[in-house]
Amino acid sequence: MTQPQLVVGGQAVLEGVMMRCQDRIAIACRRSDNSISLIAERVTPLAGRFPVLGWPVLRGAVIFFESLLIGVRALNLSAAEALQEEGEEIRSWQSFLVVLLGLGLGIVLFFILPTYLARLMPGGLHPVGLNLVEGLIRLAVFLLYLYLVTRWSEMKRVFAYHGAEHKAIFCFEGGGPLQVEKAQQYSTLHPRCGTSFLLIVMVLSILLFSFFGWPPLAQRIAIRLLLLPLVAGLSYELIRLTARSRSPLLKLIVQPGLWLQKMTTGEPDNGQVEVALCALKAVLGPEGAAESIEGHCPGVNSSV
Repeated sequence: MTQPQLVVGGQAVLEGVMMRCQDRIAIACRRSDNSISLIAERVTPLAGRFPVLGWPVLRGAVIFFESLLIGVRALNLSAAEALQEEGEEIRSWQSFLVVLLGLGLGIVLFFILPTYLARLMPGGLHPVGLNLVEGLIRLAVFLLYLYLVTRWSEMKRVFAYHGAEHKAIFCFEGGGPLQVEKAQQYSTLHPRCGTSFLLIVMVLSILLFSFFGWPPLAQRIAIRLLLLPLVAGLSYELIRLTARSRSPLLKLIVQPGLWLQKMTTGEPDNGQVEVALCALKAVLGPEGAAESIEGHCPGVNSSV
């Protein structure tokens, strides 16, 4: 069942974990009665329909935006599961509003605010220096944002599920049995984590934006938004390379991202790892899905 060539990714959701492998996604959530619900679906990657989108760099931008949409959907499904237990439901317009507000907040915090604050620097700085200042402000805002999120007590369980996701993926990549006891032996810090990816995006953006000088504010914002797919594509290729390579230099590049993950992951308990393994088994093919349903996910709601 464990095939090394398969690449598995995922994310933590509300009281659960989402896993993705090729054209499958699965969201496993812990219910209040201690059972595990499972929603499994097939997705059609854009690169599967348009092979050109699978080319290096371009594939990274596509995967970035696909992952964003799938991640939001996974969060909505986990939120719907939680609300359903409380006798409520999440409406489509509420989901759309949350996505819209989230994207707007991200653009303001990480693009508009840093470039606006950088213009307040004393005159005489070279455009490269101004871009460096802007990049450092963007990085500082990102780190401050992460720090504030970690101070939110309700997020501690989400971070623990994030750690469970990493342990489960490590267990699969190690080729061992997908069991709770085995998975618990692995680290919560994974080189292909989205936290590391975002840090690389922040650093690479400083370099790329510097090539365009320091035009007026409106043009700067437009350039940064237009370059976002390129930054995401290059960051994806770099993090993919560092995950496979044994080069000390590349390992050094990925190390800050691993340090940063100490803020966004927590040590999971056995129940949380069980949920992560449930989602993982469901995306590894028919046998994995069957084992997951029978062994770990009673009361499964599956659309595969």
